[in-house]
Formats: sequence, structure tokens, C-alpha cells
Amino acid sequence: MTPIRLVLRHPTLRLIATALLVLGGLNASVYPYQSLIAIERFGMSKPAFSLMLALASVIAVVSSVVLGILGDQFGHRRVIAIGTTLCSTIGIGLILAFPGIWALVLCLGVLLPMASSMYGQLFALARLASPDEGANRDGILGVIRAALSFSFLSMLIFWTFAFGYGLSEMAVFVSGGIASLGLLGLIVFGWPKDGQTPWADPRSGMRLRDALAEIVKPRVAVRVLFIGAIASSGTLYMVLISLIFDASPLRGPSDVALYVGMLAGWEVPAMLILPRLARAVPKSTMLAIGTVLYGLHLLALPMLSESPLLWIMPLFGGVGGAMVITAPITYYQDLLRERPGTAAAMLAVQKLVSDILTAGVFAATAHVGGFETVAVTGVVCSLIGAGGLYWADRVNLFADKA
Repeated sequence: MTPIRLVLRHPTLRLIATALLVLGGLNASVYPYQSLIAIERFGMSKPAFSLMLALASVIAVVSSVVLGILGDQFGHRRVIAIGTTLCSTIGIGLILAFPGIWALVLCLGVLLPMASSMYGQLFALARLASPDEGANRDGILGVIRAALSFSFLSMLIFWTFAFGYGLSEMAVFVSGGIASLGLLGLIVFGWPKDGQTPWADPRSGMRLRDALAEIVKPRVAVRVLFIGAIASSGTLYMVLISLIFDASPLRGPSDVALYVGMLAGWEVPAMLILPRLARAVPKSTMLAIGTVLYGLHLLALPMLSESPLLWIMPLFGGVGGAMVITAPITYYQDLLRERPGTAAAMLAVQKLVSDILTAGVFAATAHVGGFETVAVTGVVCSLIGAGGLYWADRVNLFADKA
């Protein structure tokens, strides 16, 4: 059976794919417009907004790691999933009922970051529920991850037209609230009950302190740092594209939307096709290939911004991005094989690493040589990460300290 058929016929995998579809709609409703709403609509200062983003990053990482470990430790995955989904529902409800800065901070700075751990929890459940640990596992995870990208892209297209017809930007919280309620319903009525699953979900037996100590060992921590460096190119792309196109006399906001849409559009089919390659290619090699392809697109943004050749680059970015997005999911599962919740939480730690590195690269180079220097520096950092990961796996680095 193909991975798509496996997902459609397996009740739990079908639930996960549907939940990621809804989660993509929720994320696309809220996050692309959070700065506009916070600063322009509610009058939050830019330093205060930056502090809120920093708070959100810390809470997202801490909650993902702690809840992932607790899920492995006690197995109450359904209870944890319901609790985290309630966080997003309450947070968006606060904004709709009491619009203002404090509600915004509680929603975007605290409750939605806690709810973001649902992303990792869904992949932990997929790891447990997958009927095939072998060749089809990469395909299954690629299919369910593509669901999120597809709904994210679709919702962005919807809001592009909706804003064009004069709809208020605050309406994103209405669609976000509907998506959050839908996600809560899926979890409450569809998530398998703890202790009644047809698959084994052994408890880790590790105390929280020991589990935290394990993930900071070099065997895990160094690899997360390398993958975070790889992923920083994607974070930097989202920072640069609007700035580069705004500075170009030939580009504008519509070009930003078109480029982002084209790149995301290539990601979805790539995520469905690439698992065939994953059967024969090590994850570190796939990440290296993806880093090179994505680097070409990132370098092209400032260098080809006024050339028609620019519109070829979303193909490279989409295929490379699909590799960089999907390969770490199974990589962490293999690295922490007996602890799927903790393995999925490493995606949040990786994001924190990439955010910090992106901020450092931008701050250090934006005023030195322009956007070209920022892009080149970011690509170099991601290539160093890819090379470091390939080398670490090639020599089995720190294996004796596992």
C-alpha cells in the first residue's frame, strides 16, 4: 500500500492528518499577521513586541520538552493533547472577548506557545501508531506533514483575497478560533484513549531530571544544534523576503505573496515524493542536499530580485525546504527511539536554535553589507550545520556517551 492509502485507511493516522490540516489553518490565520495586529491595531511598541516573541519562544520550548517527557514518562498523551489544545481555544477566546494588549500577550505570548507543543505530540502519536516501522514510515510522516503545508498555503490564499475585499485583520482570530475548536473536537472525540491503544506505548521510567539530562548530552544536543543551524536558512528567508522585495523598484507586496505561495506550493508534492528517496539515502545526506538547494534559493533572493530568473528559484526552495522540514522528524525519532514524545519535542528546541541564530546573523550583518551579506552569511551557517551533522553521523560522534 502507498503511504497515502495507509494514512487514509488507518483511523489514527487519518486523525493526525486531519488535525494537521486544521492546525495549518490555525497557524496561517494567526501568525503571519501577529506583528501587524500587535503594533498597528493595539499600539504595542516594537520593543514590547520583541519581548513578547522572546517570551513565546521560551514557553514554546519549555512546554514542548516538558510535556513530551511527561508523555513518555506516564503515557497520558490524550490528556496532555486535550490540555494543550484548550490553551489555544482559551487564548483566542480571550482576544475575541477582551481585545487589548494584555489579552494579546496572554494569547500570543503564553497560551498559543503552549498549544504549539501539539505539533510534536501529533508526530509522537504517528510514530507509535504507524503500522510499518520500515520503508513506509518516512512516506507516512511525509503525507501527514504535507497536510499542514497544504492547509497553511490554502488559508494564506484565502486571507489574501479576504483582505482585498476589505475584511478586518481582526477576523483572523475568528477563523483561528473556529480552527482551534475544530482541533479540540478532533482530539476529544478521536484521540485514542490512554492505555487502550492497539500498539505498545511503554513508559520511559525516567525521572524528569534524568530525561532532561539525557537530551543535553552531546550525542543529542550537538545534533540538535547542527539541525537548528540548517533550519535557520528557512527562518532567515521569512525575515528577508519582504525587505528585499520592498527595496526593489520592480517588486512589491503582491510579488512577496506570489513567491511565498509558489515555494510553499512546491513543498507539498515534494513532501509526498521525497520519502522514496529517503529509503536509500541517510537522513544527514538528505539534509545536506536540502540545505544546498534551499541555499541556492536564499542566495537568489537579493542577487536575482530584479531578474526573471528569480521565479525559477521557488522550485529549488520548495524541494530543499521539504527535505529540511521533514527529515528531522524521523531523524529525532531514530535518535531517541524509545521516547517518541521527547524526540518530537526536539523540533521545538531546534526552532529556538534557528531563531536565535537567525537573529544573530541579521543583527551582525544587516548593516555591514546589505541583504546579500545577510543571505550569504545565513547560507554559510546552514552549510556548516549540514556538514557538521554529516560528519557527526559519519564518525558516529559521541556514540560511546549515549
